[in-house]
Amino acid sequence: MKLTIRYAFVAALCAAALAFSAVPASAEEEEVQGDVFTLDTCPVSGEKLGAMGDPIQYNHEGREIRFCCAGCIERFEGMADTYLSKIDKRMVRQQKPHYALSTCPVSGEKLGEMGEPLNIVVGNRLVRLCCAGCENKIREDPAQYFSKIDKAVIEKQVADYPFEKCLVSGERLGGSHGEVIDKVVANRLLRFCCAACETMFNENPAKYLNMLDTGEMEVTEGEGSHGKHEAADGH
Repeated sequence: MKLTIRYAFVAALCAAALAFSAVPASAEEEEVQGDVFTLDTCPVSGEKLGAMGDPIQYNHEGREIRFCCAGCIERFEGMADTYLSKIDKRMVRQQKPHYALSTCPVSGEKLGEMGEPLNIVVGNRLVRLCCAGCENKIREDPAQYFSKIDKAVIEKQVADYPFEKCLVSGERLGGSHGEVIDKVVANRLLRFCCAACETMFNENPAKYLNMLDTGEMEVTEGEGSHGKHEAADGH
């Protein structure tokens, strides 16, 4: 009898975990804003994302966070500030070398003229400000200021963009799919052959950002040959 009760209890826990992972964000939570989660490891366990199956995308107060499993979400929420601080520090290190804007996106002041620039992460995006007084403004309306940063990133990085083909499909940029789609994620320029590839990038952003870092393209079988790509693109 005790063994039966124990199995029933374990089964209930498993069912709860599955339900939790199937609905990573409640209807009451804010709509996700900003960039996708670009780190390649779980912020709680440190496991490589994807090593335990598809990562779980979680909406934390309008910000996307990815975990290796549902069990890490509860641990994260219990110490959210601690984990967010660790995530932000890693994102600053990841993105700072590629930051393109030399002025504060809020005040327009040249960075460094008012002391050491303030590095903050908003919606998984590093933003560098002239002073703490500008922080509230960008948090209230990040989209307005992201557009300035995006413009600077594209202007600075497009000339030296390392690939003539789409990172996702392997198709030539500007080919049969028409005009190239330029997107900025984590202060990096990414160029796609079509909207379907832009969507597919979001499934594993760390993989494609790593291609930019190494300068080596690794198109998964079925993408370059228009397997998965064609299905997503509706062709």
